[in-house]
Amino acid sequence: MVMFWVAVLAISMLLYLLLDGFDLGVGMLFGLTRSEADRSAMLRSVAPFWDGNETWLIVTGVVLWSAFPIVYATLLSALYVPVVLMLAGLILRGVSFEFRHHAQRSRWIWDFCFAAGSLVASFMQGVMVGALVEGLRFTNGQYSGGPFGWVTTFALLCGAGLCFGYALLGACWLVSKSEGEVRNNARDQVSILASVSLAFLIIAFCHALIVHLPIMQRWIDRPYLFVFPAVGAVAAWILVQSTIGHDDRWPYRMATLIFIAAFATLALSFWPYMVPFAITIESAAAPHSSLAFMFWGEGIFVFPLMLLYAAVGYRVFRGKVANHPQQLGNTEPEPGGSLRPAE
Repeated sequence: MVMFWVAVLAISMLLYLLLDGFDLGVGMLFGLTRSEADRSAMLRSVAPFWDGNETWLIVTGVVLWSAFPIVYATLLSALYVPVVLMLAGLILRGVSFEFRHHAQRSRWIWDFCFAAGSLVASFMQGVMVGALVEGLRFTNGQYSGGPFGWVTTFALLCGAGLCFGYALLGACWLVSKSEGEVRNNARDQVSILASVSLAFLIIAFCHALIVHLPIMQRWIDRPYLFVFPAVGAVAAWILVQSTIGHDDRWPYRMATLIFIAAFATLALSFWPYMVPFAITIESAAAPHSSLAFMFWGEGIFVFPLMLLYAAVGYRVFRGKVANHPQQLGNTEPEPGGSLRPAE
């Protein structure tokens, strides 16, 4: 039962990383775009998905709270400030997404808030991952790092690196979903973002070696972990080649594979800890009766239905999004820039 909830947690985190990752990436690239027509086209590419993507963050929080309450309490104590800032960024971008559709003279304010919220949420997520990788300070089993114990050079590097990684994912998404100028601009951005993301990855890795982070010992003890960076390297090569060849389908797939490889590397580096190197999976799990009780509700009904809902949603809204709504035939804009399929 413990392993079942570990799997649910891992799947929820990975889906959030991949799905809201391109969403946040498009939001950051949105801030670099000056054309109103291009901005509208970018928003239409994520309009059917963005709110559903964030649902997986809620699932992650609920599973931590119910199945692994010790981890939930510890992480919120240690990372309270970045969690609040991340949620504020997500709320701000959600409000901006809807309000800009109705605003006229103040639209620029909501455009700025949408891009800024995406940047803040992305950066804080990277900082939290970096803080976990570096290791939080514990004394007698209790977090003792203070409210800003997460502020380290390595964590800030991870925050900046994840922003560029999400932007790369967003650019690849725009290549696969958009046409015309939006697609061409995104294609030009892919190579730049891939290079910068790789540079931050190398810098963070060198920093980890220099300061002798404890997690690096796992790479020596578990040489099979090098398989995942190798998979990521092959995916990166295919991504570059498909971009050069003006292929619209493979860049996003390969960017997704890169993120999956990175997630698998971290997950297996942490194992069997949930908070390295302080709280193990077994010690963090709720009583068996609680895990079994949740299994009959969320485990076999809610979670599978959410997976089905997501799959159907992406299936229904597959294909390219036209740069202008009138190109879609019998469709009309919905609030927030979304499009209602023609009946």
